[in-house]
Amino acid sequence: MFIKKIGIDLGTANVLVFVPGKGIVSNEPSVVAVSIFENKVLAVGNDAKEMLGRTPDTIQASRPMKDGVIADYKITEAMLKYFINKVSGRFRLFRPEVMISIPVGVTSTERRAVIDAAVRAGAKAAYVVKEPMLAAIGAGIPIANASGNMIINIGGGTSEIAVISLGGIVAATSARVGGNKIDQAIADYIKRKYSLAIGERTAEDVKIKISSALPQVKEEYMDVRGRDLTGGLPRTVRISSNEVTEAIQDELREIINAIKKVLQETPPELASDIMDKGMVLSGGGSLIKNLDQLITKTIGVPCYVADDPLFCVIKGIGIALENLELYKRTIMLGK
Repeated sequence: MFIKKIGIDLGTANVLVFVPGKGIVSNEPSVVAVSIFENKVLAVGNDAKEMLGRTPDTIQASRPMKDGVIADYKITEAMLKYFINKVSGRFRLFRPEVMISIPVGVTSTERRAVIDAAVRAGAKAAYVVKEPMLAAIGAGIPIANASGNMIINIGGGTSEIAVISLGGIVAATSARVGGNKIDQAIADYIKRKYSLAIGERTAEDVKIKISSALPQVKEEYMDVRGRDLTGGLPRTVRISSNEVTEAIQDELREIINAIKKVLQETPPELASDIMDKGMVLSGGGSLIKNLDQLITKTIGVPCYVADDPLFCVIKGIGIALENLELYKRTIMLGK
């Protein structure tokens, strides 16, 4: 296999892989199942996600990435090895060069950990680029122009907010709140209000199907199954979209405060550009209904959802990999 370059969006919730000339070749959950006694990886991605919340004591299914950074080094390395082997084959002539997205707020130690894990997993060299920069490239924002552009990328573990001008990040922050915390808030709310324990997959389902950032006049409903905390038996309750809105308010407030913080640090000229052009939302979290409206209403600056928000970062990696000379300066700045 003559695959020389691979792009990996190493997310807290999903791992996406891009190969130049082929496009996005893999999109799987960042979950790894490990046998505790043998300390052996049993499954990665979709197969491992099926095991979440359903494993016996001898098997542990977990997410090795937490808040966008490596929480379990060994398991992350195994996961990277799985994805590199999957696209370039176990028996390859070349070790591929790998480009990986990282949150804007990572420390140099966390950045080094990602590079080391990729090299140990089979990469010849690993480049790390800051996520908002990649999301902006993938969303079609002209990052090289001398004008302010604001990107809000809400992933599984973090929300990355950045103002970009002339190919560089002018002001940025990384809030450790994303899709996973929103799922947890929904599960906690149902536990408090209905004394019903639900798993993370059920909470994620509720978020995808009926969540809304603003209360809706025409409510949507969903039946949720879980374990009754008083009797211990299975039970079903009916949840409305406005209850979900109430459940996730604190997390959404945290994201909005992070946006305000970046705007306060933005030079006035760039701030006026952003007022004209608006802010761009990307990442899985941007799919929460009415989130763009909530941000526009609270901050007073127009906010739009990018096309294909789930794939902005990996598309950005793809464009950067295919035009490496053009984006080298941006990538060096992003190191």
